[in-house]
Amino acid sequence: MKHFMNQLQPKASEPSSVSRRDFVRVSLVLGGGLMITVAGCGPNGEELADGPSGGTSLSPNAFVRIDPQGRVTVISKHLEMGQGAYTGLATIIAEELDADWSSVSVVGAGASDTLYGNSTIGGMQGTGGSSAIANSYDQHRKAGATARAMLIAAAAKQWKVNARELTTEPGVVIHAASERRAPYGTLVSAAAAMPVPATVPLKGPKNFRYIGKSKGTPRVDGVAKGNGTAIFTQDVKLPGMLTALVAHAPLFGATVKSFDATQSKAVQGVIDVVQIPTGVAVLADNFWAAKLGRDALVVEWDTSVANTAGSKEIMASFHALAGTKGMPIRNDGNAEQAIAGAARTVEASYEFPFLAHAAMEPLNCVVDLRKDGATVYNGNQFPTIDQAAVAKVCGLTQEQVTMETVFAGGSFGRRANPKSDYVVEAATIAKAIDGRAPVKLVWTREDDMGAGYFRPAMLHVMKGGLDKSGNAVAWWQRVIGQSMMAGTMFESKDGKDASSYEGASDHVYAIPSVFLDTHYPKVGVPVQWWRSVGHTHTAFAVEAFIDEMAQAAGTDPLAFRRELLAKDPRRLAVLNLAAKESGWGTPLPAGRARGIAVHKSFDTYVAEVAEVSLVGGTPRVHRVTCAVDCGIVVNPDIVRAQMESAIAFGLSAALYGKIDIEGGRVVSNNFDRYRVLRQREMPTVDVHIVPSTEKPTGVGEPGTPPIAPAVANALLALTGKPTRSLPFVG
Repeated sequence: MKHFMNQLQPKASEPSSVSRRDFVRVSLVLGGGLMITVAGCGPNGEELADGPSGGTSLSPNAFVRIDPQGRVTVISKHLEMGQGAYTGLATIIAEELDADWSSVSVVGAGASDTLYGNSTIGGMQGTGGSSAIANSYDQHRKAGATARAMLIAAAAKQWKVNARELTTEPGVVIHAASERRAPYGTLVSAAAAMPVPATVPLKGPKNFRYIGKSKGTPRVDGVAKGNGTAIFTQDVKLPGMLTALVAHAPLFGATVKSFDATQSKAVQGVIDVVQIPTGVAVLADNFWAAKLGRDALVVEWDTSVANTAGSKEIMASFHALAGTKGMPIRNDGNAEQAIAGAARTVEASYEFPFLAHAAMEPLNCVVDLRKDGATVYNGNQFPTIDQAAVAKVCGLTQEQVTMETVFAGGSFGRRANPKSDYVVEAATIAKAIDGRAPVKLVWTREDDMGAGYFRPAMLHVMKGGLDKSGNAVAWWQRVIGQSMMAGTMFESKDGKDASSYEGASDHVYAIPSVFLDTHYPKVGVPVQWWRSVGHTHTAFAVEAFIDEMAQAAGTDPLAFRRELLAKDPRRLAVLNLAAKESGWGTPLPAGRARGIAVHKSFDTYVAEVAEVSLVGGTPRVHRVTCAVDCGIVVNPDIVRAQMESAIAFGLSAALYGKIDIEGGRVVSNNFDRYRVLRQREMPTVDVHIVPSTEKPTGVGEPGTPPIAPAVANALLALTGKPTRSLPFVG
């Protein structure tokens, strides 16, 4: 935050150049309340000891601080990229702390695996796998309860009473017998001197004030995002900062052979042009100058080892592998023998294209490199991985690199790049100019969508067998596509990539014989996880094929599933709830049909029913009924919002999403060629949450996998023809 404050402090001899937006932004930050600040702590939380207005603050752990004015700061180890993590984490702490919600704010944590490790992703600090609440629920409850216990202990000591006689209400410690009340702020100095208790009691659900409630905890980032005061990477402005745009190779794997920057340097505002491993960077004092300077570059590319295959050729190579044995993943019974002896068989192949993340905010990063260290400003999902990567590029120790986490305008997994690609690019540019100025790397939409790290293209080959009574007796599946984990720290020693078959190998339909194997072809297109990772395609293959088997059996697809899920009560419960609330089996207007799908991902069960018609041959989704079981619900409104968001995201991809590569070149690198769902196309969405006492599970991603197969199954019911290639349109 000090960097922004320094920016707003003009020298005595200079007139103030503070914009109205900057003035409002900083005024709100300093004013407290439900406002997100850009930073708030160093890489190890060391700036959290003292409150902004002086005096000793209470900081019993790495997740909560209370200042002498009673303001509560929650330190979030998870990135806020629109999914509501800040609000959810603040709700958990505020519940056990018994905080006044109007006094709560959230800041992004620094980088530290020790303090902020995520046990669901190997103990490193990171936001992903819909794990923010699941990973932090118990931890943050204890963090809030610890602070509350210390405040009570301080009051008990001051009032010379037994701590058991004291209670709290939002922001206040109370001794009912003497009618004494002490606001939290008046106790923090004394509480800070109290020992931190090793164990603390937690509230019972019947006493929850905030957890599970739809009122009382509005999103902490809502006001800032609504009035434009929220800080994203593009809002970061440092003294003397240069904007950098990079001319990237037109083909994956190509490198710079030579370049001529004469015309680029002639553009007013261009400061420098430097070659880096990923291309040629143009640095200017503003974006437009950098853009014009890049346009004027003359670059000769070495394409001798570049990928020249297009999407069609890549998919054809997958089909060529379909007839060969892959790496065995699951083999229960003898599926091939059961299929050979089946009364009826079903066969299908499902094709899935490359998909871009296409977040609202293209990738960007600010690196301020100095002789004694570096500061990185961006919305990052893997802070410590990015921190280590920047340190390596700049010749620094990891401790010399400070990560300042700001909002991200969406990500869907893209900012969790294990190679820190765009962050490394920004650091490399800063290093190339010897750190003489802070560098803001900006990727245009074309840069962002043409850079690869797509959801990989995939092919599923399926075979199923039914007996004379229409019961499923065999399931055979082959999954073909690039490994997302190969070449990363997440690569398995046995060569298996669970992200390519998750949701398929572990599907629990009660079929006696199940077989699954995989191929991981080498393709020269960079790939990476995408919202709900492997479940994006496995859910479709499994749920669409189940409907095809039900059709062959002459059975209602809901009844077919119910029979196969009799021993999976939570999955069956969401299936039944979605069916009931959708009016499954009741008449629809002419030309409409319903389709259903159910899937478990990130330990969350989601069923969706899509009501679909065809308009001019194009699917029109009118209504989606969603049932979700995500364990204990911290914030029902956010759960509903995430289901709605995931449905919109998944429907957009199912209808239109496809990265086309021709001759190795990405041709769908903007929204004119990579269409997304329009507002007028958004269906009505009804979300129904299953009450649960199980621990919280993920909600950011699990709503995405069922929507595409639900639509496909509605089309099957409507037309009798299966959908075996996505997207539905084009």
